[in-house]
Amino acid sequence: MEILNSVCFNSIGIHRTRINKLVKRQLRAQPKRICWALSKTCCEYSPDAANDERQERYQRQPQNVDLPEIQPKNKKKPFPVPIKKMLQASRRDKRLAQMRIEKPLEPPKNGLLVPELVPVAYEVLDNWKVLIRGISQLLNVVTVYGCRKCPQVHVGPVGHQIQDCYGSGSQRRNSHHSWVSGSINDVLIPIESYHLFDPFGRRVKHETRFDYDRIPAIVELCIQAGVDLPQYPSRRRTAPVRMMGKKVIDRGGFVDEPKPYRSEDSVSLLAELDTFSNQQGQTPMPSNVKELAERTLKAYLSVRQGVKQLMSKYTVKACGYCSEVHVGPWGHNVKLCGAFKHQWRDGKHGWQDAVVDEVIPPNYVWHVPDPSGPPLRSSLRSFYGKAPAIVELCVQAGAEIPDEYRPMMRTDIVIPDYEEVRLAA
Repeated sequence: MEILNSVCFNSIGIHRTRINKLVKRQLRAQPKRICWALSKTCCEYSPDAANDERQERYQRQPQNVDLPEIQPKNKKKPFPVPIKKMLQASRRDKRLAQMRIEKPLEPPKNGLLVPELVPVAYEVLDNWKVLIRGISQLLNVVTVYGCRKCPQVHVGPVGHQIQDCYGSGSQRRNSHHSWVSGSINDVLIPIESYHLFDPFGRRVKHETRFDYDRIPAIVELCIQAGVDLPQYPSRRRTAPVRMMGKKVIDRGGFVDEPKPYRSEDSVSLLAELDTFSNQQGQTPMPSNVKELAERTLKAYLSVRQGVKQLMSKYTVKACGYCSEVHVGPWGHNVKLCGAFKHQWRDGKHGWQDAVVDEVIPPNYVWHVPDPSGPPLRSSLRSFYGKAPAIVELCVQAGAEIPDEYRPMMRTDIVIPDYEEVRLAA
């Protein structure tokens, strides 16, 4: 009898454990079924679609953008084109050269002009003249300061008090700047290049560097893109250049460079194209400051857009260590690079493809929300924004802030008082 009872109780326990397992399985599966039913029936609300819409709206008009980083001087600039793509193109050219097949070249890589970009080059040159003339006149209205010890620039009635000076003797000044009056070269950084009569001709060597004129890189880019200036003649080819690998097998021979045409008109034209001839005090005071600021800002945006369009076809090289720029299919051989590890390269430049910011540097400065208010403080620097010096100059002169620079200038951030900083999140 006891044996039968124990067998019955054991069977009951086994059945109970099986029932518990079945109940647990059903409970585990029940929430999934409920969620599946909810997601199937309540299809009107989708959190993924709401997040995508919010992300798309933020990308159209972002609230804030990170401030530009300062590139370290002990490192090489990053390549604008991935090195993997450059190696693939090099292997492809080498393979064609081994098979004795010419490298396929299209204008302007073969020395011929691109007819569609000739009007763009003339438009860029005209806007460049308007930009230089406008900045030189606005400097009589808006004050610009430059640090004596570092390349920092400030646009405003008084210099800011942000402690970010890293020049010589900055430790004795607690990283405060030593402000002096600035010029047009502080707002529009001059980037010059060698003018070449034939970009596919002889390279500029270190011994012959004084035989070539130095002109703004934007002007040289426009000349190679089709602008004809009698002061700076350029060779216009009718037959394309032929290359096999990296070797030029037919460039149409070498042509002697004609002497440039010099006259009083040419001297006045050169003054319009160069920033060194347009200094503060040499231009008259503008009558309508706001209209001049709007015109100057529009010219600056047009120049950047046109240069970007020209650089998509025409080759511009920049040194990966310093600010040297060369317009042409390959860089020059002048040994004047004094940047990081120049002794290892014997002073030669490390050429790579240039970007727009290297041809026309933006030169970011701190944005002053209220020019008539107190100077910018170092404790509130996390609430301030930045903008290119030209944009900040035109905005303080009365121009409207462009939409592409609003997020970086942080116009929607309320700057707290000096006593409210510790209470701000």
